[in-house]
Amino acid sequence: MKRIVVVGSTNTDMVVKAARIPAPGETILGGRFLMNPGGKGANQAVAAARLGGDVVFVAKVGDDLFGREAKALFAKEGVHTEYVFTDSGEPSGVALIMVDAKGENCIAVASGANATLTPGDVEAARGEIENAGVVLMQLETPVETLACAAQWAAAKDVPVVLNPAPACKLPAKLLKCLSLITPNESEAELLTGVKVRDEASAGEAAGVLCAKGVKRVIVTMGAKGAFVYSDGHGVLVPAQKVKAVDTTAAGDVFNGALAVALTEDRPLMAAVNFAMKAAAISVTRMGAQASAPYRHELQ
Repeated sequence: MKRIVVVGSTNTDMVVKAARIPAPGETILGGRFLMNPGGKGANQAVAAARLGGDVVFVAKVGDDLFGREAKALFAKEGVHTEYVFTDSGEPSGVALIMVDAKGENCIAVASGANATLTPGDVEAARGEIENAGVVLMQLETPVETLACAAQWAAAKDVPVVLNPAPACKLPAKLLKCLSLITPNESEAELLTGVKVRDEASAGEAAGVLCAKGVKRVIVTMGAKGAFVYSDGHGVLVPAQKVKAVDTTAAGDVFNGALAVALTEDRPLMAAVNFAMKAAAISVTRMGAQASAPYRHELQ
């Protein structure tokens, strides 16, 4: 089986679910508290492993309870942890999440050790990266580190998938290495300057990204579905209708599932359908990693 190397972040999510998200300066009583493992990298690694992927995770935690718990959980999920490094000077990453009654969320992240993942750290996993079936990344760790990993992978014709979240301006050297980029509507707008509202504007944004060197683009559009752009042509793949409870890690589940499907050599459209099915199941459940479905649930 081809390996998936996920380079990214790991956080502990502290979630309060309330009727609505409070306004600045406002306190709301009557919410439910949950503490869950999270972080975009970890979410995607666990989602891929649950769906049958052979996953190596490259990340950094603090020398603390959250870091030790995270490593134990990855091992339990079947994720390889030999490249999950420990930083003795920084705490593990933490995210504070508010979720309203409709399942919408707002999130504040304290990156901690995630921000100290260096090219030198990732160099230790270079052999895994150069021999992977897919390398999957997000933007909660330093962009310079991701660019190094992407260049090593691209030089060996290993497909690199970037989920550009949270969105920021990206260097040309990283964009040129990407086989696939998977922004949502707001991330696509930030990366291209094109306001994405529908199929036509998603196609325009995708065209801008491809002009910068990215090979293929998938714009995830929530309940509308996913806009898939390849070889100058785009098509909107409609989403399955479900009742959303918590959308926190839907994008992460989508990306983890997409990586699994690509390592199984599925055509792009079939891979997107597989990923959308997994994401649809995840939004019907609370939590980040906890919401990721298992392979048998997609059959």
